[in-house]
Formats: sequence, structure tokens, C-alpha cells
Amino acid sequence: ALEKDFFIALEVIKNLTVIDSEHYLNNAINNNKSILAEGAQGTMLDVDFGSYPFVTSSNTTTAGTCTGLGIAPNKIGKVFGIFKAYCTRVGSGPFPTELEDEVGERMRKAGNEFGSTTGRPRRCGWIDLPALKYAIMINGVTELIMMKADVLSEFETIAVCTHYIVDGKKIDFMPYDIVSKEVTPVYETLKGWKEDLTKLASMDNIPNELINYIDYLEKALNVPISIVSVGPDRTQTIHRGNVLA
Repeated sequence: ALEKDFFIALEVIKNLTVIDSEHYLNNAINNNKSILAEGAQGTMLDVDFGSYPFVTSSNTTTAGTCTGLGIAPNKIGKVFGIFKAYCTRVGSGPFPTELEDEVGERMRKAGNEFGSTTGRPRRCGWIDLPALKYAIMINGVTELIMMKADVLSEFETIAVCTHYIVDGKKIDFMPYDIVSKEVTPVYETLKGWKEDLTKLASMDNIPNELINYIDYLEKALNVPISIVSVGPDRTQTIHRGNVLA
């Protein structure tokens, strides 16, 4: 059966039109067309700037747009950074805010943080601002999109990692050698919203505690959060600004 499907797929591929994609894309840019490039995987898995050796084999950052599509750096306009309202990681590697307790398990279940193919549980923890600042810097993020705000409705209080303690010093950035360091997260605690967000359609009815969380992150990261996701369906998306402008 697999062999038959393989040969059917070959026939489909044969009928595809082969083009010089770098010329096609750059001609589109020169004609003022909009191009949306989507990166794969997260910043910390980047082969050059991720938490080596716990990385993938390619550039997962904005730079991958240049090397993968043949688009010059000065042609890149807006850069949307997509992040969860908390942190997750698949497999091994440094994770300073990981919760290996009942709180982490609640977060995992509420967010359905299990591999879609393998079912392997993802590691979960509170949001990590030093790591997020690093991702924003490396990618040149101009706007942020926060996913899964509804998952944190589970909690009375929400912790935000603002700094690390590394070698006895308090720092607000992610060190290049984090893999070999013992890192202790420093938290600030915010009041949770304990309210179902999944039926919200606009900012009008958002709980004040969630607004405070968003404002806190924007101030700490110095980047606007333009979209907030409050559920798994694409309609459960709240726009706070015109990301296409």
C-alpha cells in the first residue's frame, strides 16, 4: 500500500511547475506584493543561536528567511514573534522555569501539551522573560502574538521569570553558555484572572488581570502584543492592533 501511495505522489510531483523561486519572490516584492514567511520550530532550536547541542539542523530564526528563500535582509518588514503565555519545551535542553510538579501537570493538561504524533508530554513552565528578550533580539521582532492565554485561567496567581541567578549574580539576559550553567529563576507574581476566556471576541470584556498581564509583558519586553489567542479555534483570536497595516 505504501509503495502504491509513493508512486501516486511521484506523479503529483511531476505535474508541479518548477520555478526560480528567488526571482519569483523578489519580483513580487518589487511589485509591492505582500509575502508572509512562516518559520519552523522555536528560536532556541536554531543551529547557530539556540541552546546547542539541543537544537535542530537549520536556522529557525528570521535569518532563515534570507538563507531559505533568497530574500535580502533589507527586504524584511514586520517580524511577528509568536509565543505562548507560558513556556514549553520538547525533549532535552535548558529550561530554567520548568515546573516538575502538580502545577506543571495542570498546565500541561489545560494546554493539551502532548506531541501531536507521539503523544509525548511537553515540558511546561512559567514564562521566561530573559529567554523571550533573547528571541526578540535575535529575530528583530516588531510585534508579538500571545497564544494560549486561556490556559492560565487555571491559576490564582501567575509567576513571571524576570531574571536569572547565574554564578551568584542576578542577570536579566540569557547567557550564551546557559547549557553548562546552573540557572535559578527569579520571579515576580501577578494576580491570575480565573475566568473562562474562550468566549471572548474583543478586548471589551477581557478581565483586568489579563490586561495587567499583557501590559506587564509589553513594558518588560518593549514590544507591542498585537494579537491574543484565547482558545484553540482560529475564531478565538483577539486583535489589539492592525498587524497587516
